[in-house]
Amino acid sequence: MEKLKVGVILGGMSSEKEVSLNSGRNVYDNLDREAYEAVPIFMDADGRLWVIPWQLVSQNTTTDIVERLETEARRIPYEGLAREIDFAFISLHGKYGDDGCIQGLLELLRIPYTGPGVLASALGMDKHLQQKILRAAGIGVPDSLLVREEEWRRDRAAVRKRVCEHFPFPFFTKPIREGSSVGVTVIRDGNDLDKGIEAALEWDRAVLAEEFLDGIEFSSIVLEEDGVARPLEVTEIMPQSEYFTYDDKYMPGRCRKFTPPKNIPAAMVERIETEVLRAFRALGFRSYGRIDGFYLADGRILITDPNSSSGMAPSSFFFEQAASSGMLPSMIISRLIENARRIHQEKCGPL
Repeated sequence: MEKLKVGVILGGMSSEKEVSLNSGRNVYDNLDREAYEAVPIFMDADGRLWVIPWQLVSQNTTTDIVERLETEARRIPYEGLAREIDFAFISLHGKYGDDGCIQGLLELLRIPYTGPGVLASALGMDKHLQQKILRAAGIGVPDSLLVREEEWRRDRAAVRKRVCEHFPFPFFTKPIREGSSVGVTVIRDGNDLDKGIEAALEWDRAVLAEEFLDGIEFSSIVLEEDGVARPLEVTEIMPQSEYFTYDDKYMPGRCRKFTPPKNIPAAMVERIETEVLRAFRALGFRSYGRIDGFYLADGRILITDPNSSSGMAPSSFFFEQAASSGMLPSMIISRLIENARRIHQEKCGPL
């Protein structure tokens, strides 16, 4: 039988393009070659698509790849993507990657893909809107305030007063649509607030001020099979830093992870799984997702970061939790592809 051509889309236009490269490379390397033909598709910083050879997939950074695109890769237009692949494995992260943009393009091209559809992906990126939806569904989320750039530029004193009167120190400021802790600042006193808001506004036009949570952080991958969503496992996160920073997430040795959890009681793990599934459904996620949160000392469970995709580097939560469920990387990647194909075959309109 002719193999399914799986386009592994990596790189991208966001602050997380290096994370995407690591994810895409690992997916490409672990794709079952007996069942699938792997087609690496690189998105450059201008959103252009290129079919790249393995020699470029193996490069260390996206800059290394970009320098060799004109001589070693083949540029394809958006409308030509459907001639290159039958299915898209989205390994993009951040803006234009897991926020509904690439999903919308794939819907127009009628190419099935991994992960949720356009709306759910957009909600998975927007921290402010996802909290409003989860809160309305009765799901615990952190206390937060939205600060828009125009109000900050117009009257900084009023914004400082509103935010500092609302939150005890410390608290966080973060862009509403960034991942990997990019643009996040811990605000320890009033003098930090200007710096934190300006740092967040480098990445978006709105900032979320959010309470500091003192508890145990967790992450859970949810996989949908035959219309039924279930958590693979719950991972307890113990970062080296005060919070889960970019370096803690991606630099070796900066974070300890326990799958299953080491310090969260079994009864609470069951409650976490229940809340994780509720968040998955409330946001309309399909195929798979990663739901992060905190277990607090008072017993509360708060969902802090529902993600419509997950990092897929070798040491990621995704593969650690799959291994805990007895699945090798190639097995879980194949399941994602086949589950997503069924979901797209059954949809009515865009996913």
